[in-house]
Amino acid sequence: MSLNSISPIDGRYEKYTKDLAKYFSEAASTKYKIIVEGEYLIVLSETKGVGLRKLSLKEKNIIRNLYDLNEEGASIINQIETKGYKNIKATNHDFKAIEYYMKERLLETSLKDILEFVHFGLTTWDSTNIAATLALCESLRDVYIPVLEDVIQKIGKLAKENKNIPMLARTHGQPASPSTFGKEFKVFEERLKRQLKQLKNKKIQVKLNGATGNYNALVSSYPKIDWIKLSRDFIKKISQFRKVDLEVNLFTTQIEPYDSTIEVFDILRRVNSILINFNQDLWRYISDGWIGQRAVEGEVGSSTMPHKINPWFLENSEGNLGTANALFEFFARKLAVSRLQRDLSDSTVLRSIGTALGHSLIGFKYLSNQLGRVAVNKEKTLEALNNHPEVVTEAIQTILRREGVEMPYEKLKDLSRGREITLADIHSFIDSLEVSSKIKKELKAITPENYTGLASKLAGMK
Repeated sequence: MSLNSISPIDGRYEKYTKDLAKYFSEAASTKYKIIVEGEYLIVLSETKGVGLRKLSLKEKNIIRNLYDLNEEGASIINQIETKGYKNIKATNHDFKAIEYYMKERLLETSLKDILEFVHFGLTTWDSTNIAATLALCESLRDVYIPVLEDVIQKIGKLAKENKNIPMLARTHGQPASPSTFGKEFKVFEERLKRQLKQLKNKKIQVKLNGATGNYNALVSSYPKIDWIKLSRDFIKKISQFRKVDLEVNLFTTQIEPYDSTIEVFDILRRVNSILINFNQDLWRYISDGWIGQRAVEGEVGSSTMPHKINPWFLENSEGNLGTANALFEFFARKLAVSRLQRDLSDSTVLRSIGTALGHSLIGFKYLSNQLGRVAVNKEKTLEALNNHPEVVTEAIQTILRREGVEMPYEKLKDLSRGREITLADIHSFIDSLEVSSKIKKELKAITPENYTGLASKLAGMK
């Protein structure tokens, strides 16, 4: 951990986010752009009608060796961009620096005769949008999804373990028909699984069609080549090469309009919102004493109050998930809008994708830590539940409706609304009813502990 980092994701929380560096650091961004350019060069060599000779397997490997971008290579590209390198003057353009770097590296190989086919007929954003999308897809696959699946699994485990433990439910913050802890956890498990399924099935669109989306330079150079087919084939090949599932968008301006990328961000935002909801509910259960926290030796809850075990993992998780969502929401507003065929305001925004994912990961991992420290306090939960016997009045008035009793809801409202009553009061009310002894017995058998409907069954469903 660096104590001099400005961003907490690279400082205080670096241990939680370091796995994202190989996807979203400056060096990683450069590497992905080289991958796209390299694979494009290889595809051109395999396309009939392009004035480019076929490359041998050894030559293809020479190109692909450039993908292992080390610190020295990344530094050279940075020099080309900012101050110049050897006989190359400073470009002040990050992508042109990459093009010159690739040519400089290939100059001393058997590929020196095809250097001008590097970045042939493309605009910067052809390669950049594919590179950024590869980084996003691979980071979701390799880092984000496994951590999210771990959180979902832990919530599901709590649902299964606590499926039969009754609890007082609350609507509008007031006592309501009981549930079970397992069923309440199950709700969040299922919400998250639904979003995860959408995320795994989502295809992100990318483009490879030139400066304003019309293949102008490519068609003028080789008018007989089916450039639309080449776009489709290239996206399919690079998807297979990187083991992701991209989709070509043929209808763009200079930039791919980001709609499908925004749809992914919206899924990630919904995941975070669900977990914020879960954090807040769990925090309340802990506050009420229904869920206990395990004390860890050496840890401090308060600098002045020795007894404290604060649910700060949940609070930290909530804060980081909210920070991530602020970015995801901004991405959705910003990236959908571009002046005419292109402006550059999207480019700098994309550099913050890793930051948003980083805050999400921190939120996941802090929640995961908390889930490993909690257990339902059955005694406290039952005490709270039995202190509100009025919750069974819903069942009583419904059964009385079934039996044709006149205005049962209103009678139970007069008995219970705004009053503290006991189970004995309810039984006295039942005794006063003009119903059979069988019905009275049925009504008296209902207690706050057993009035949980199908909650246990729902919590145990797969």
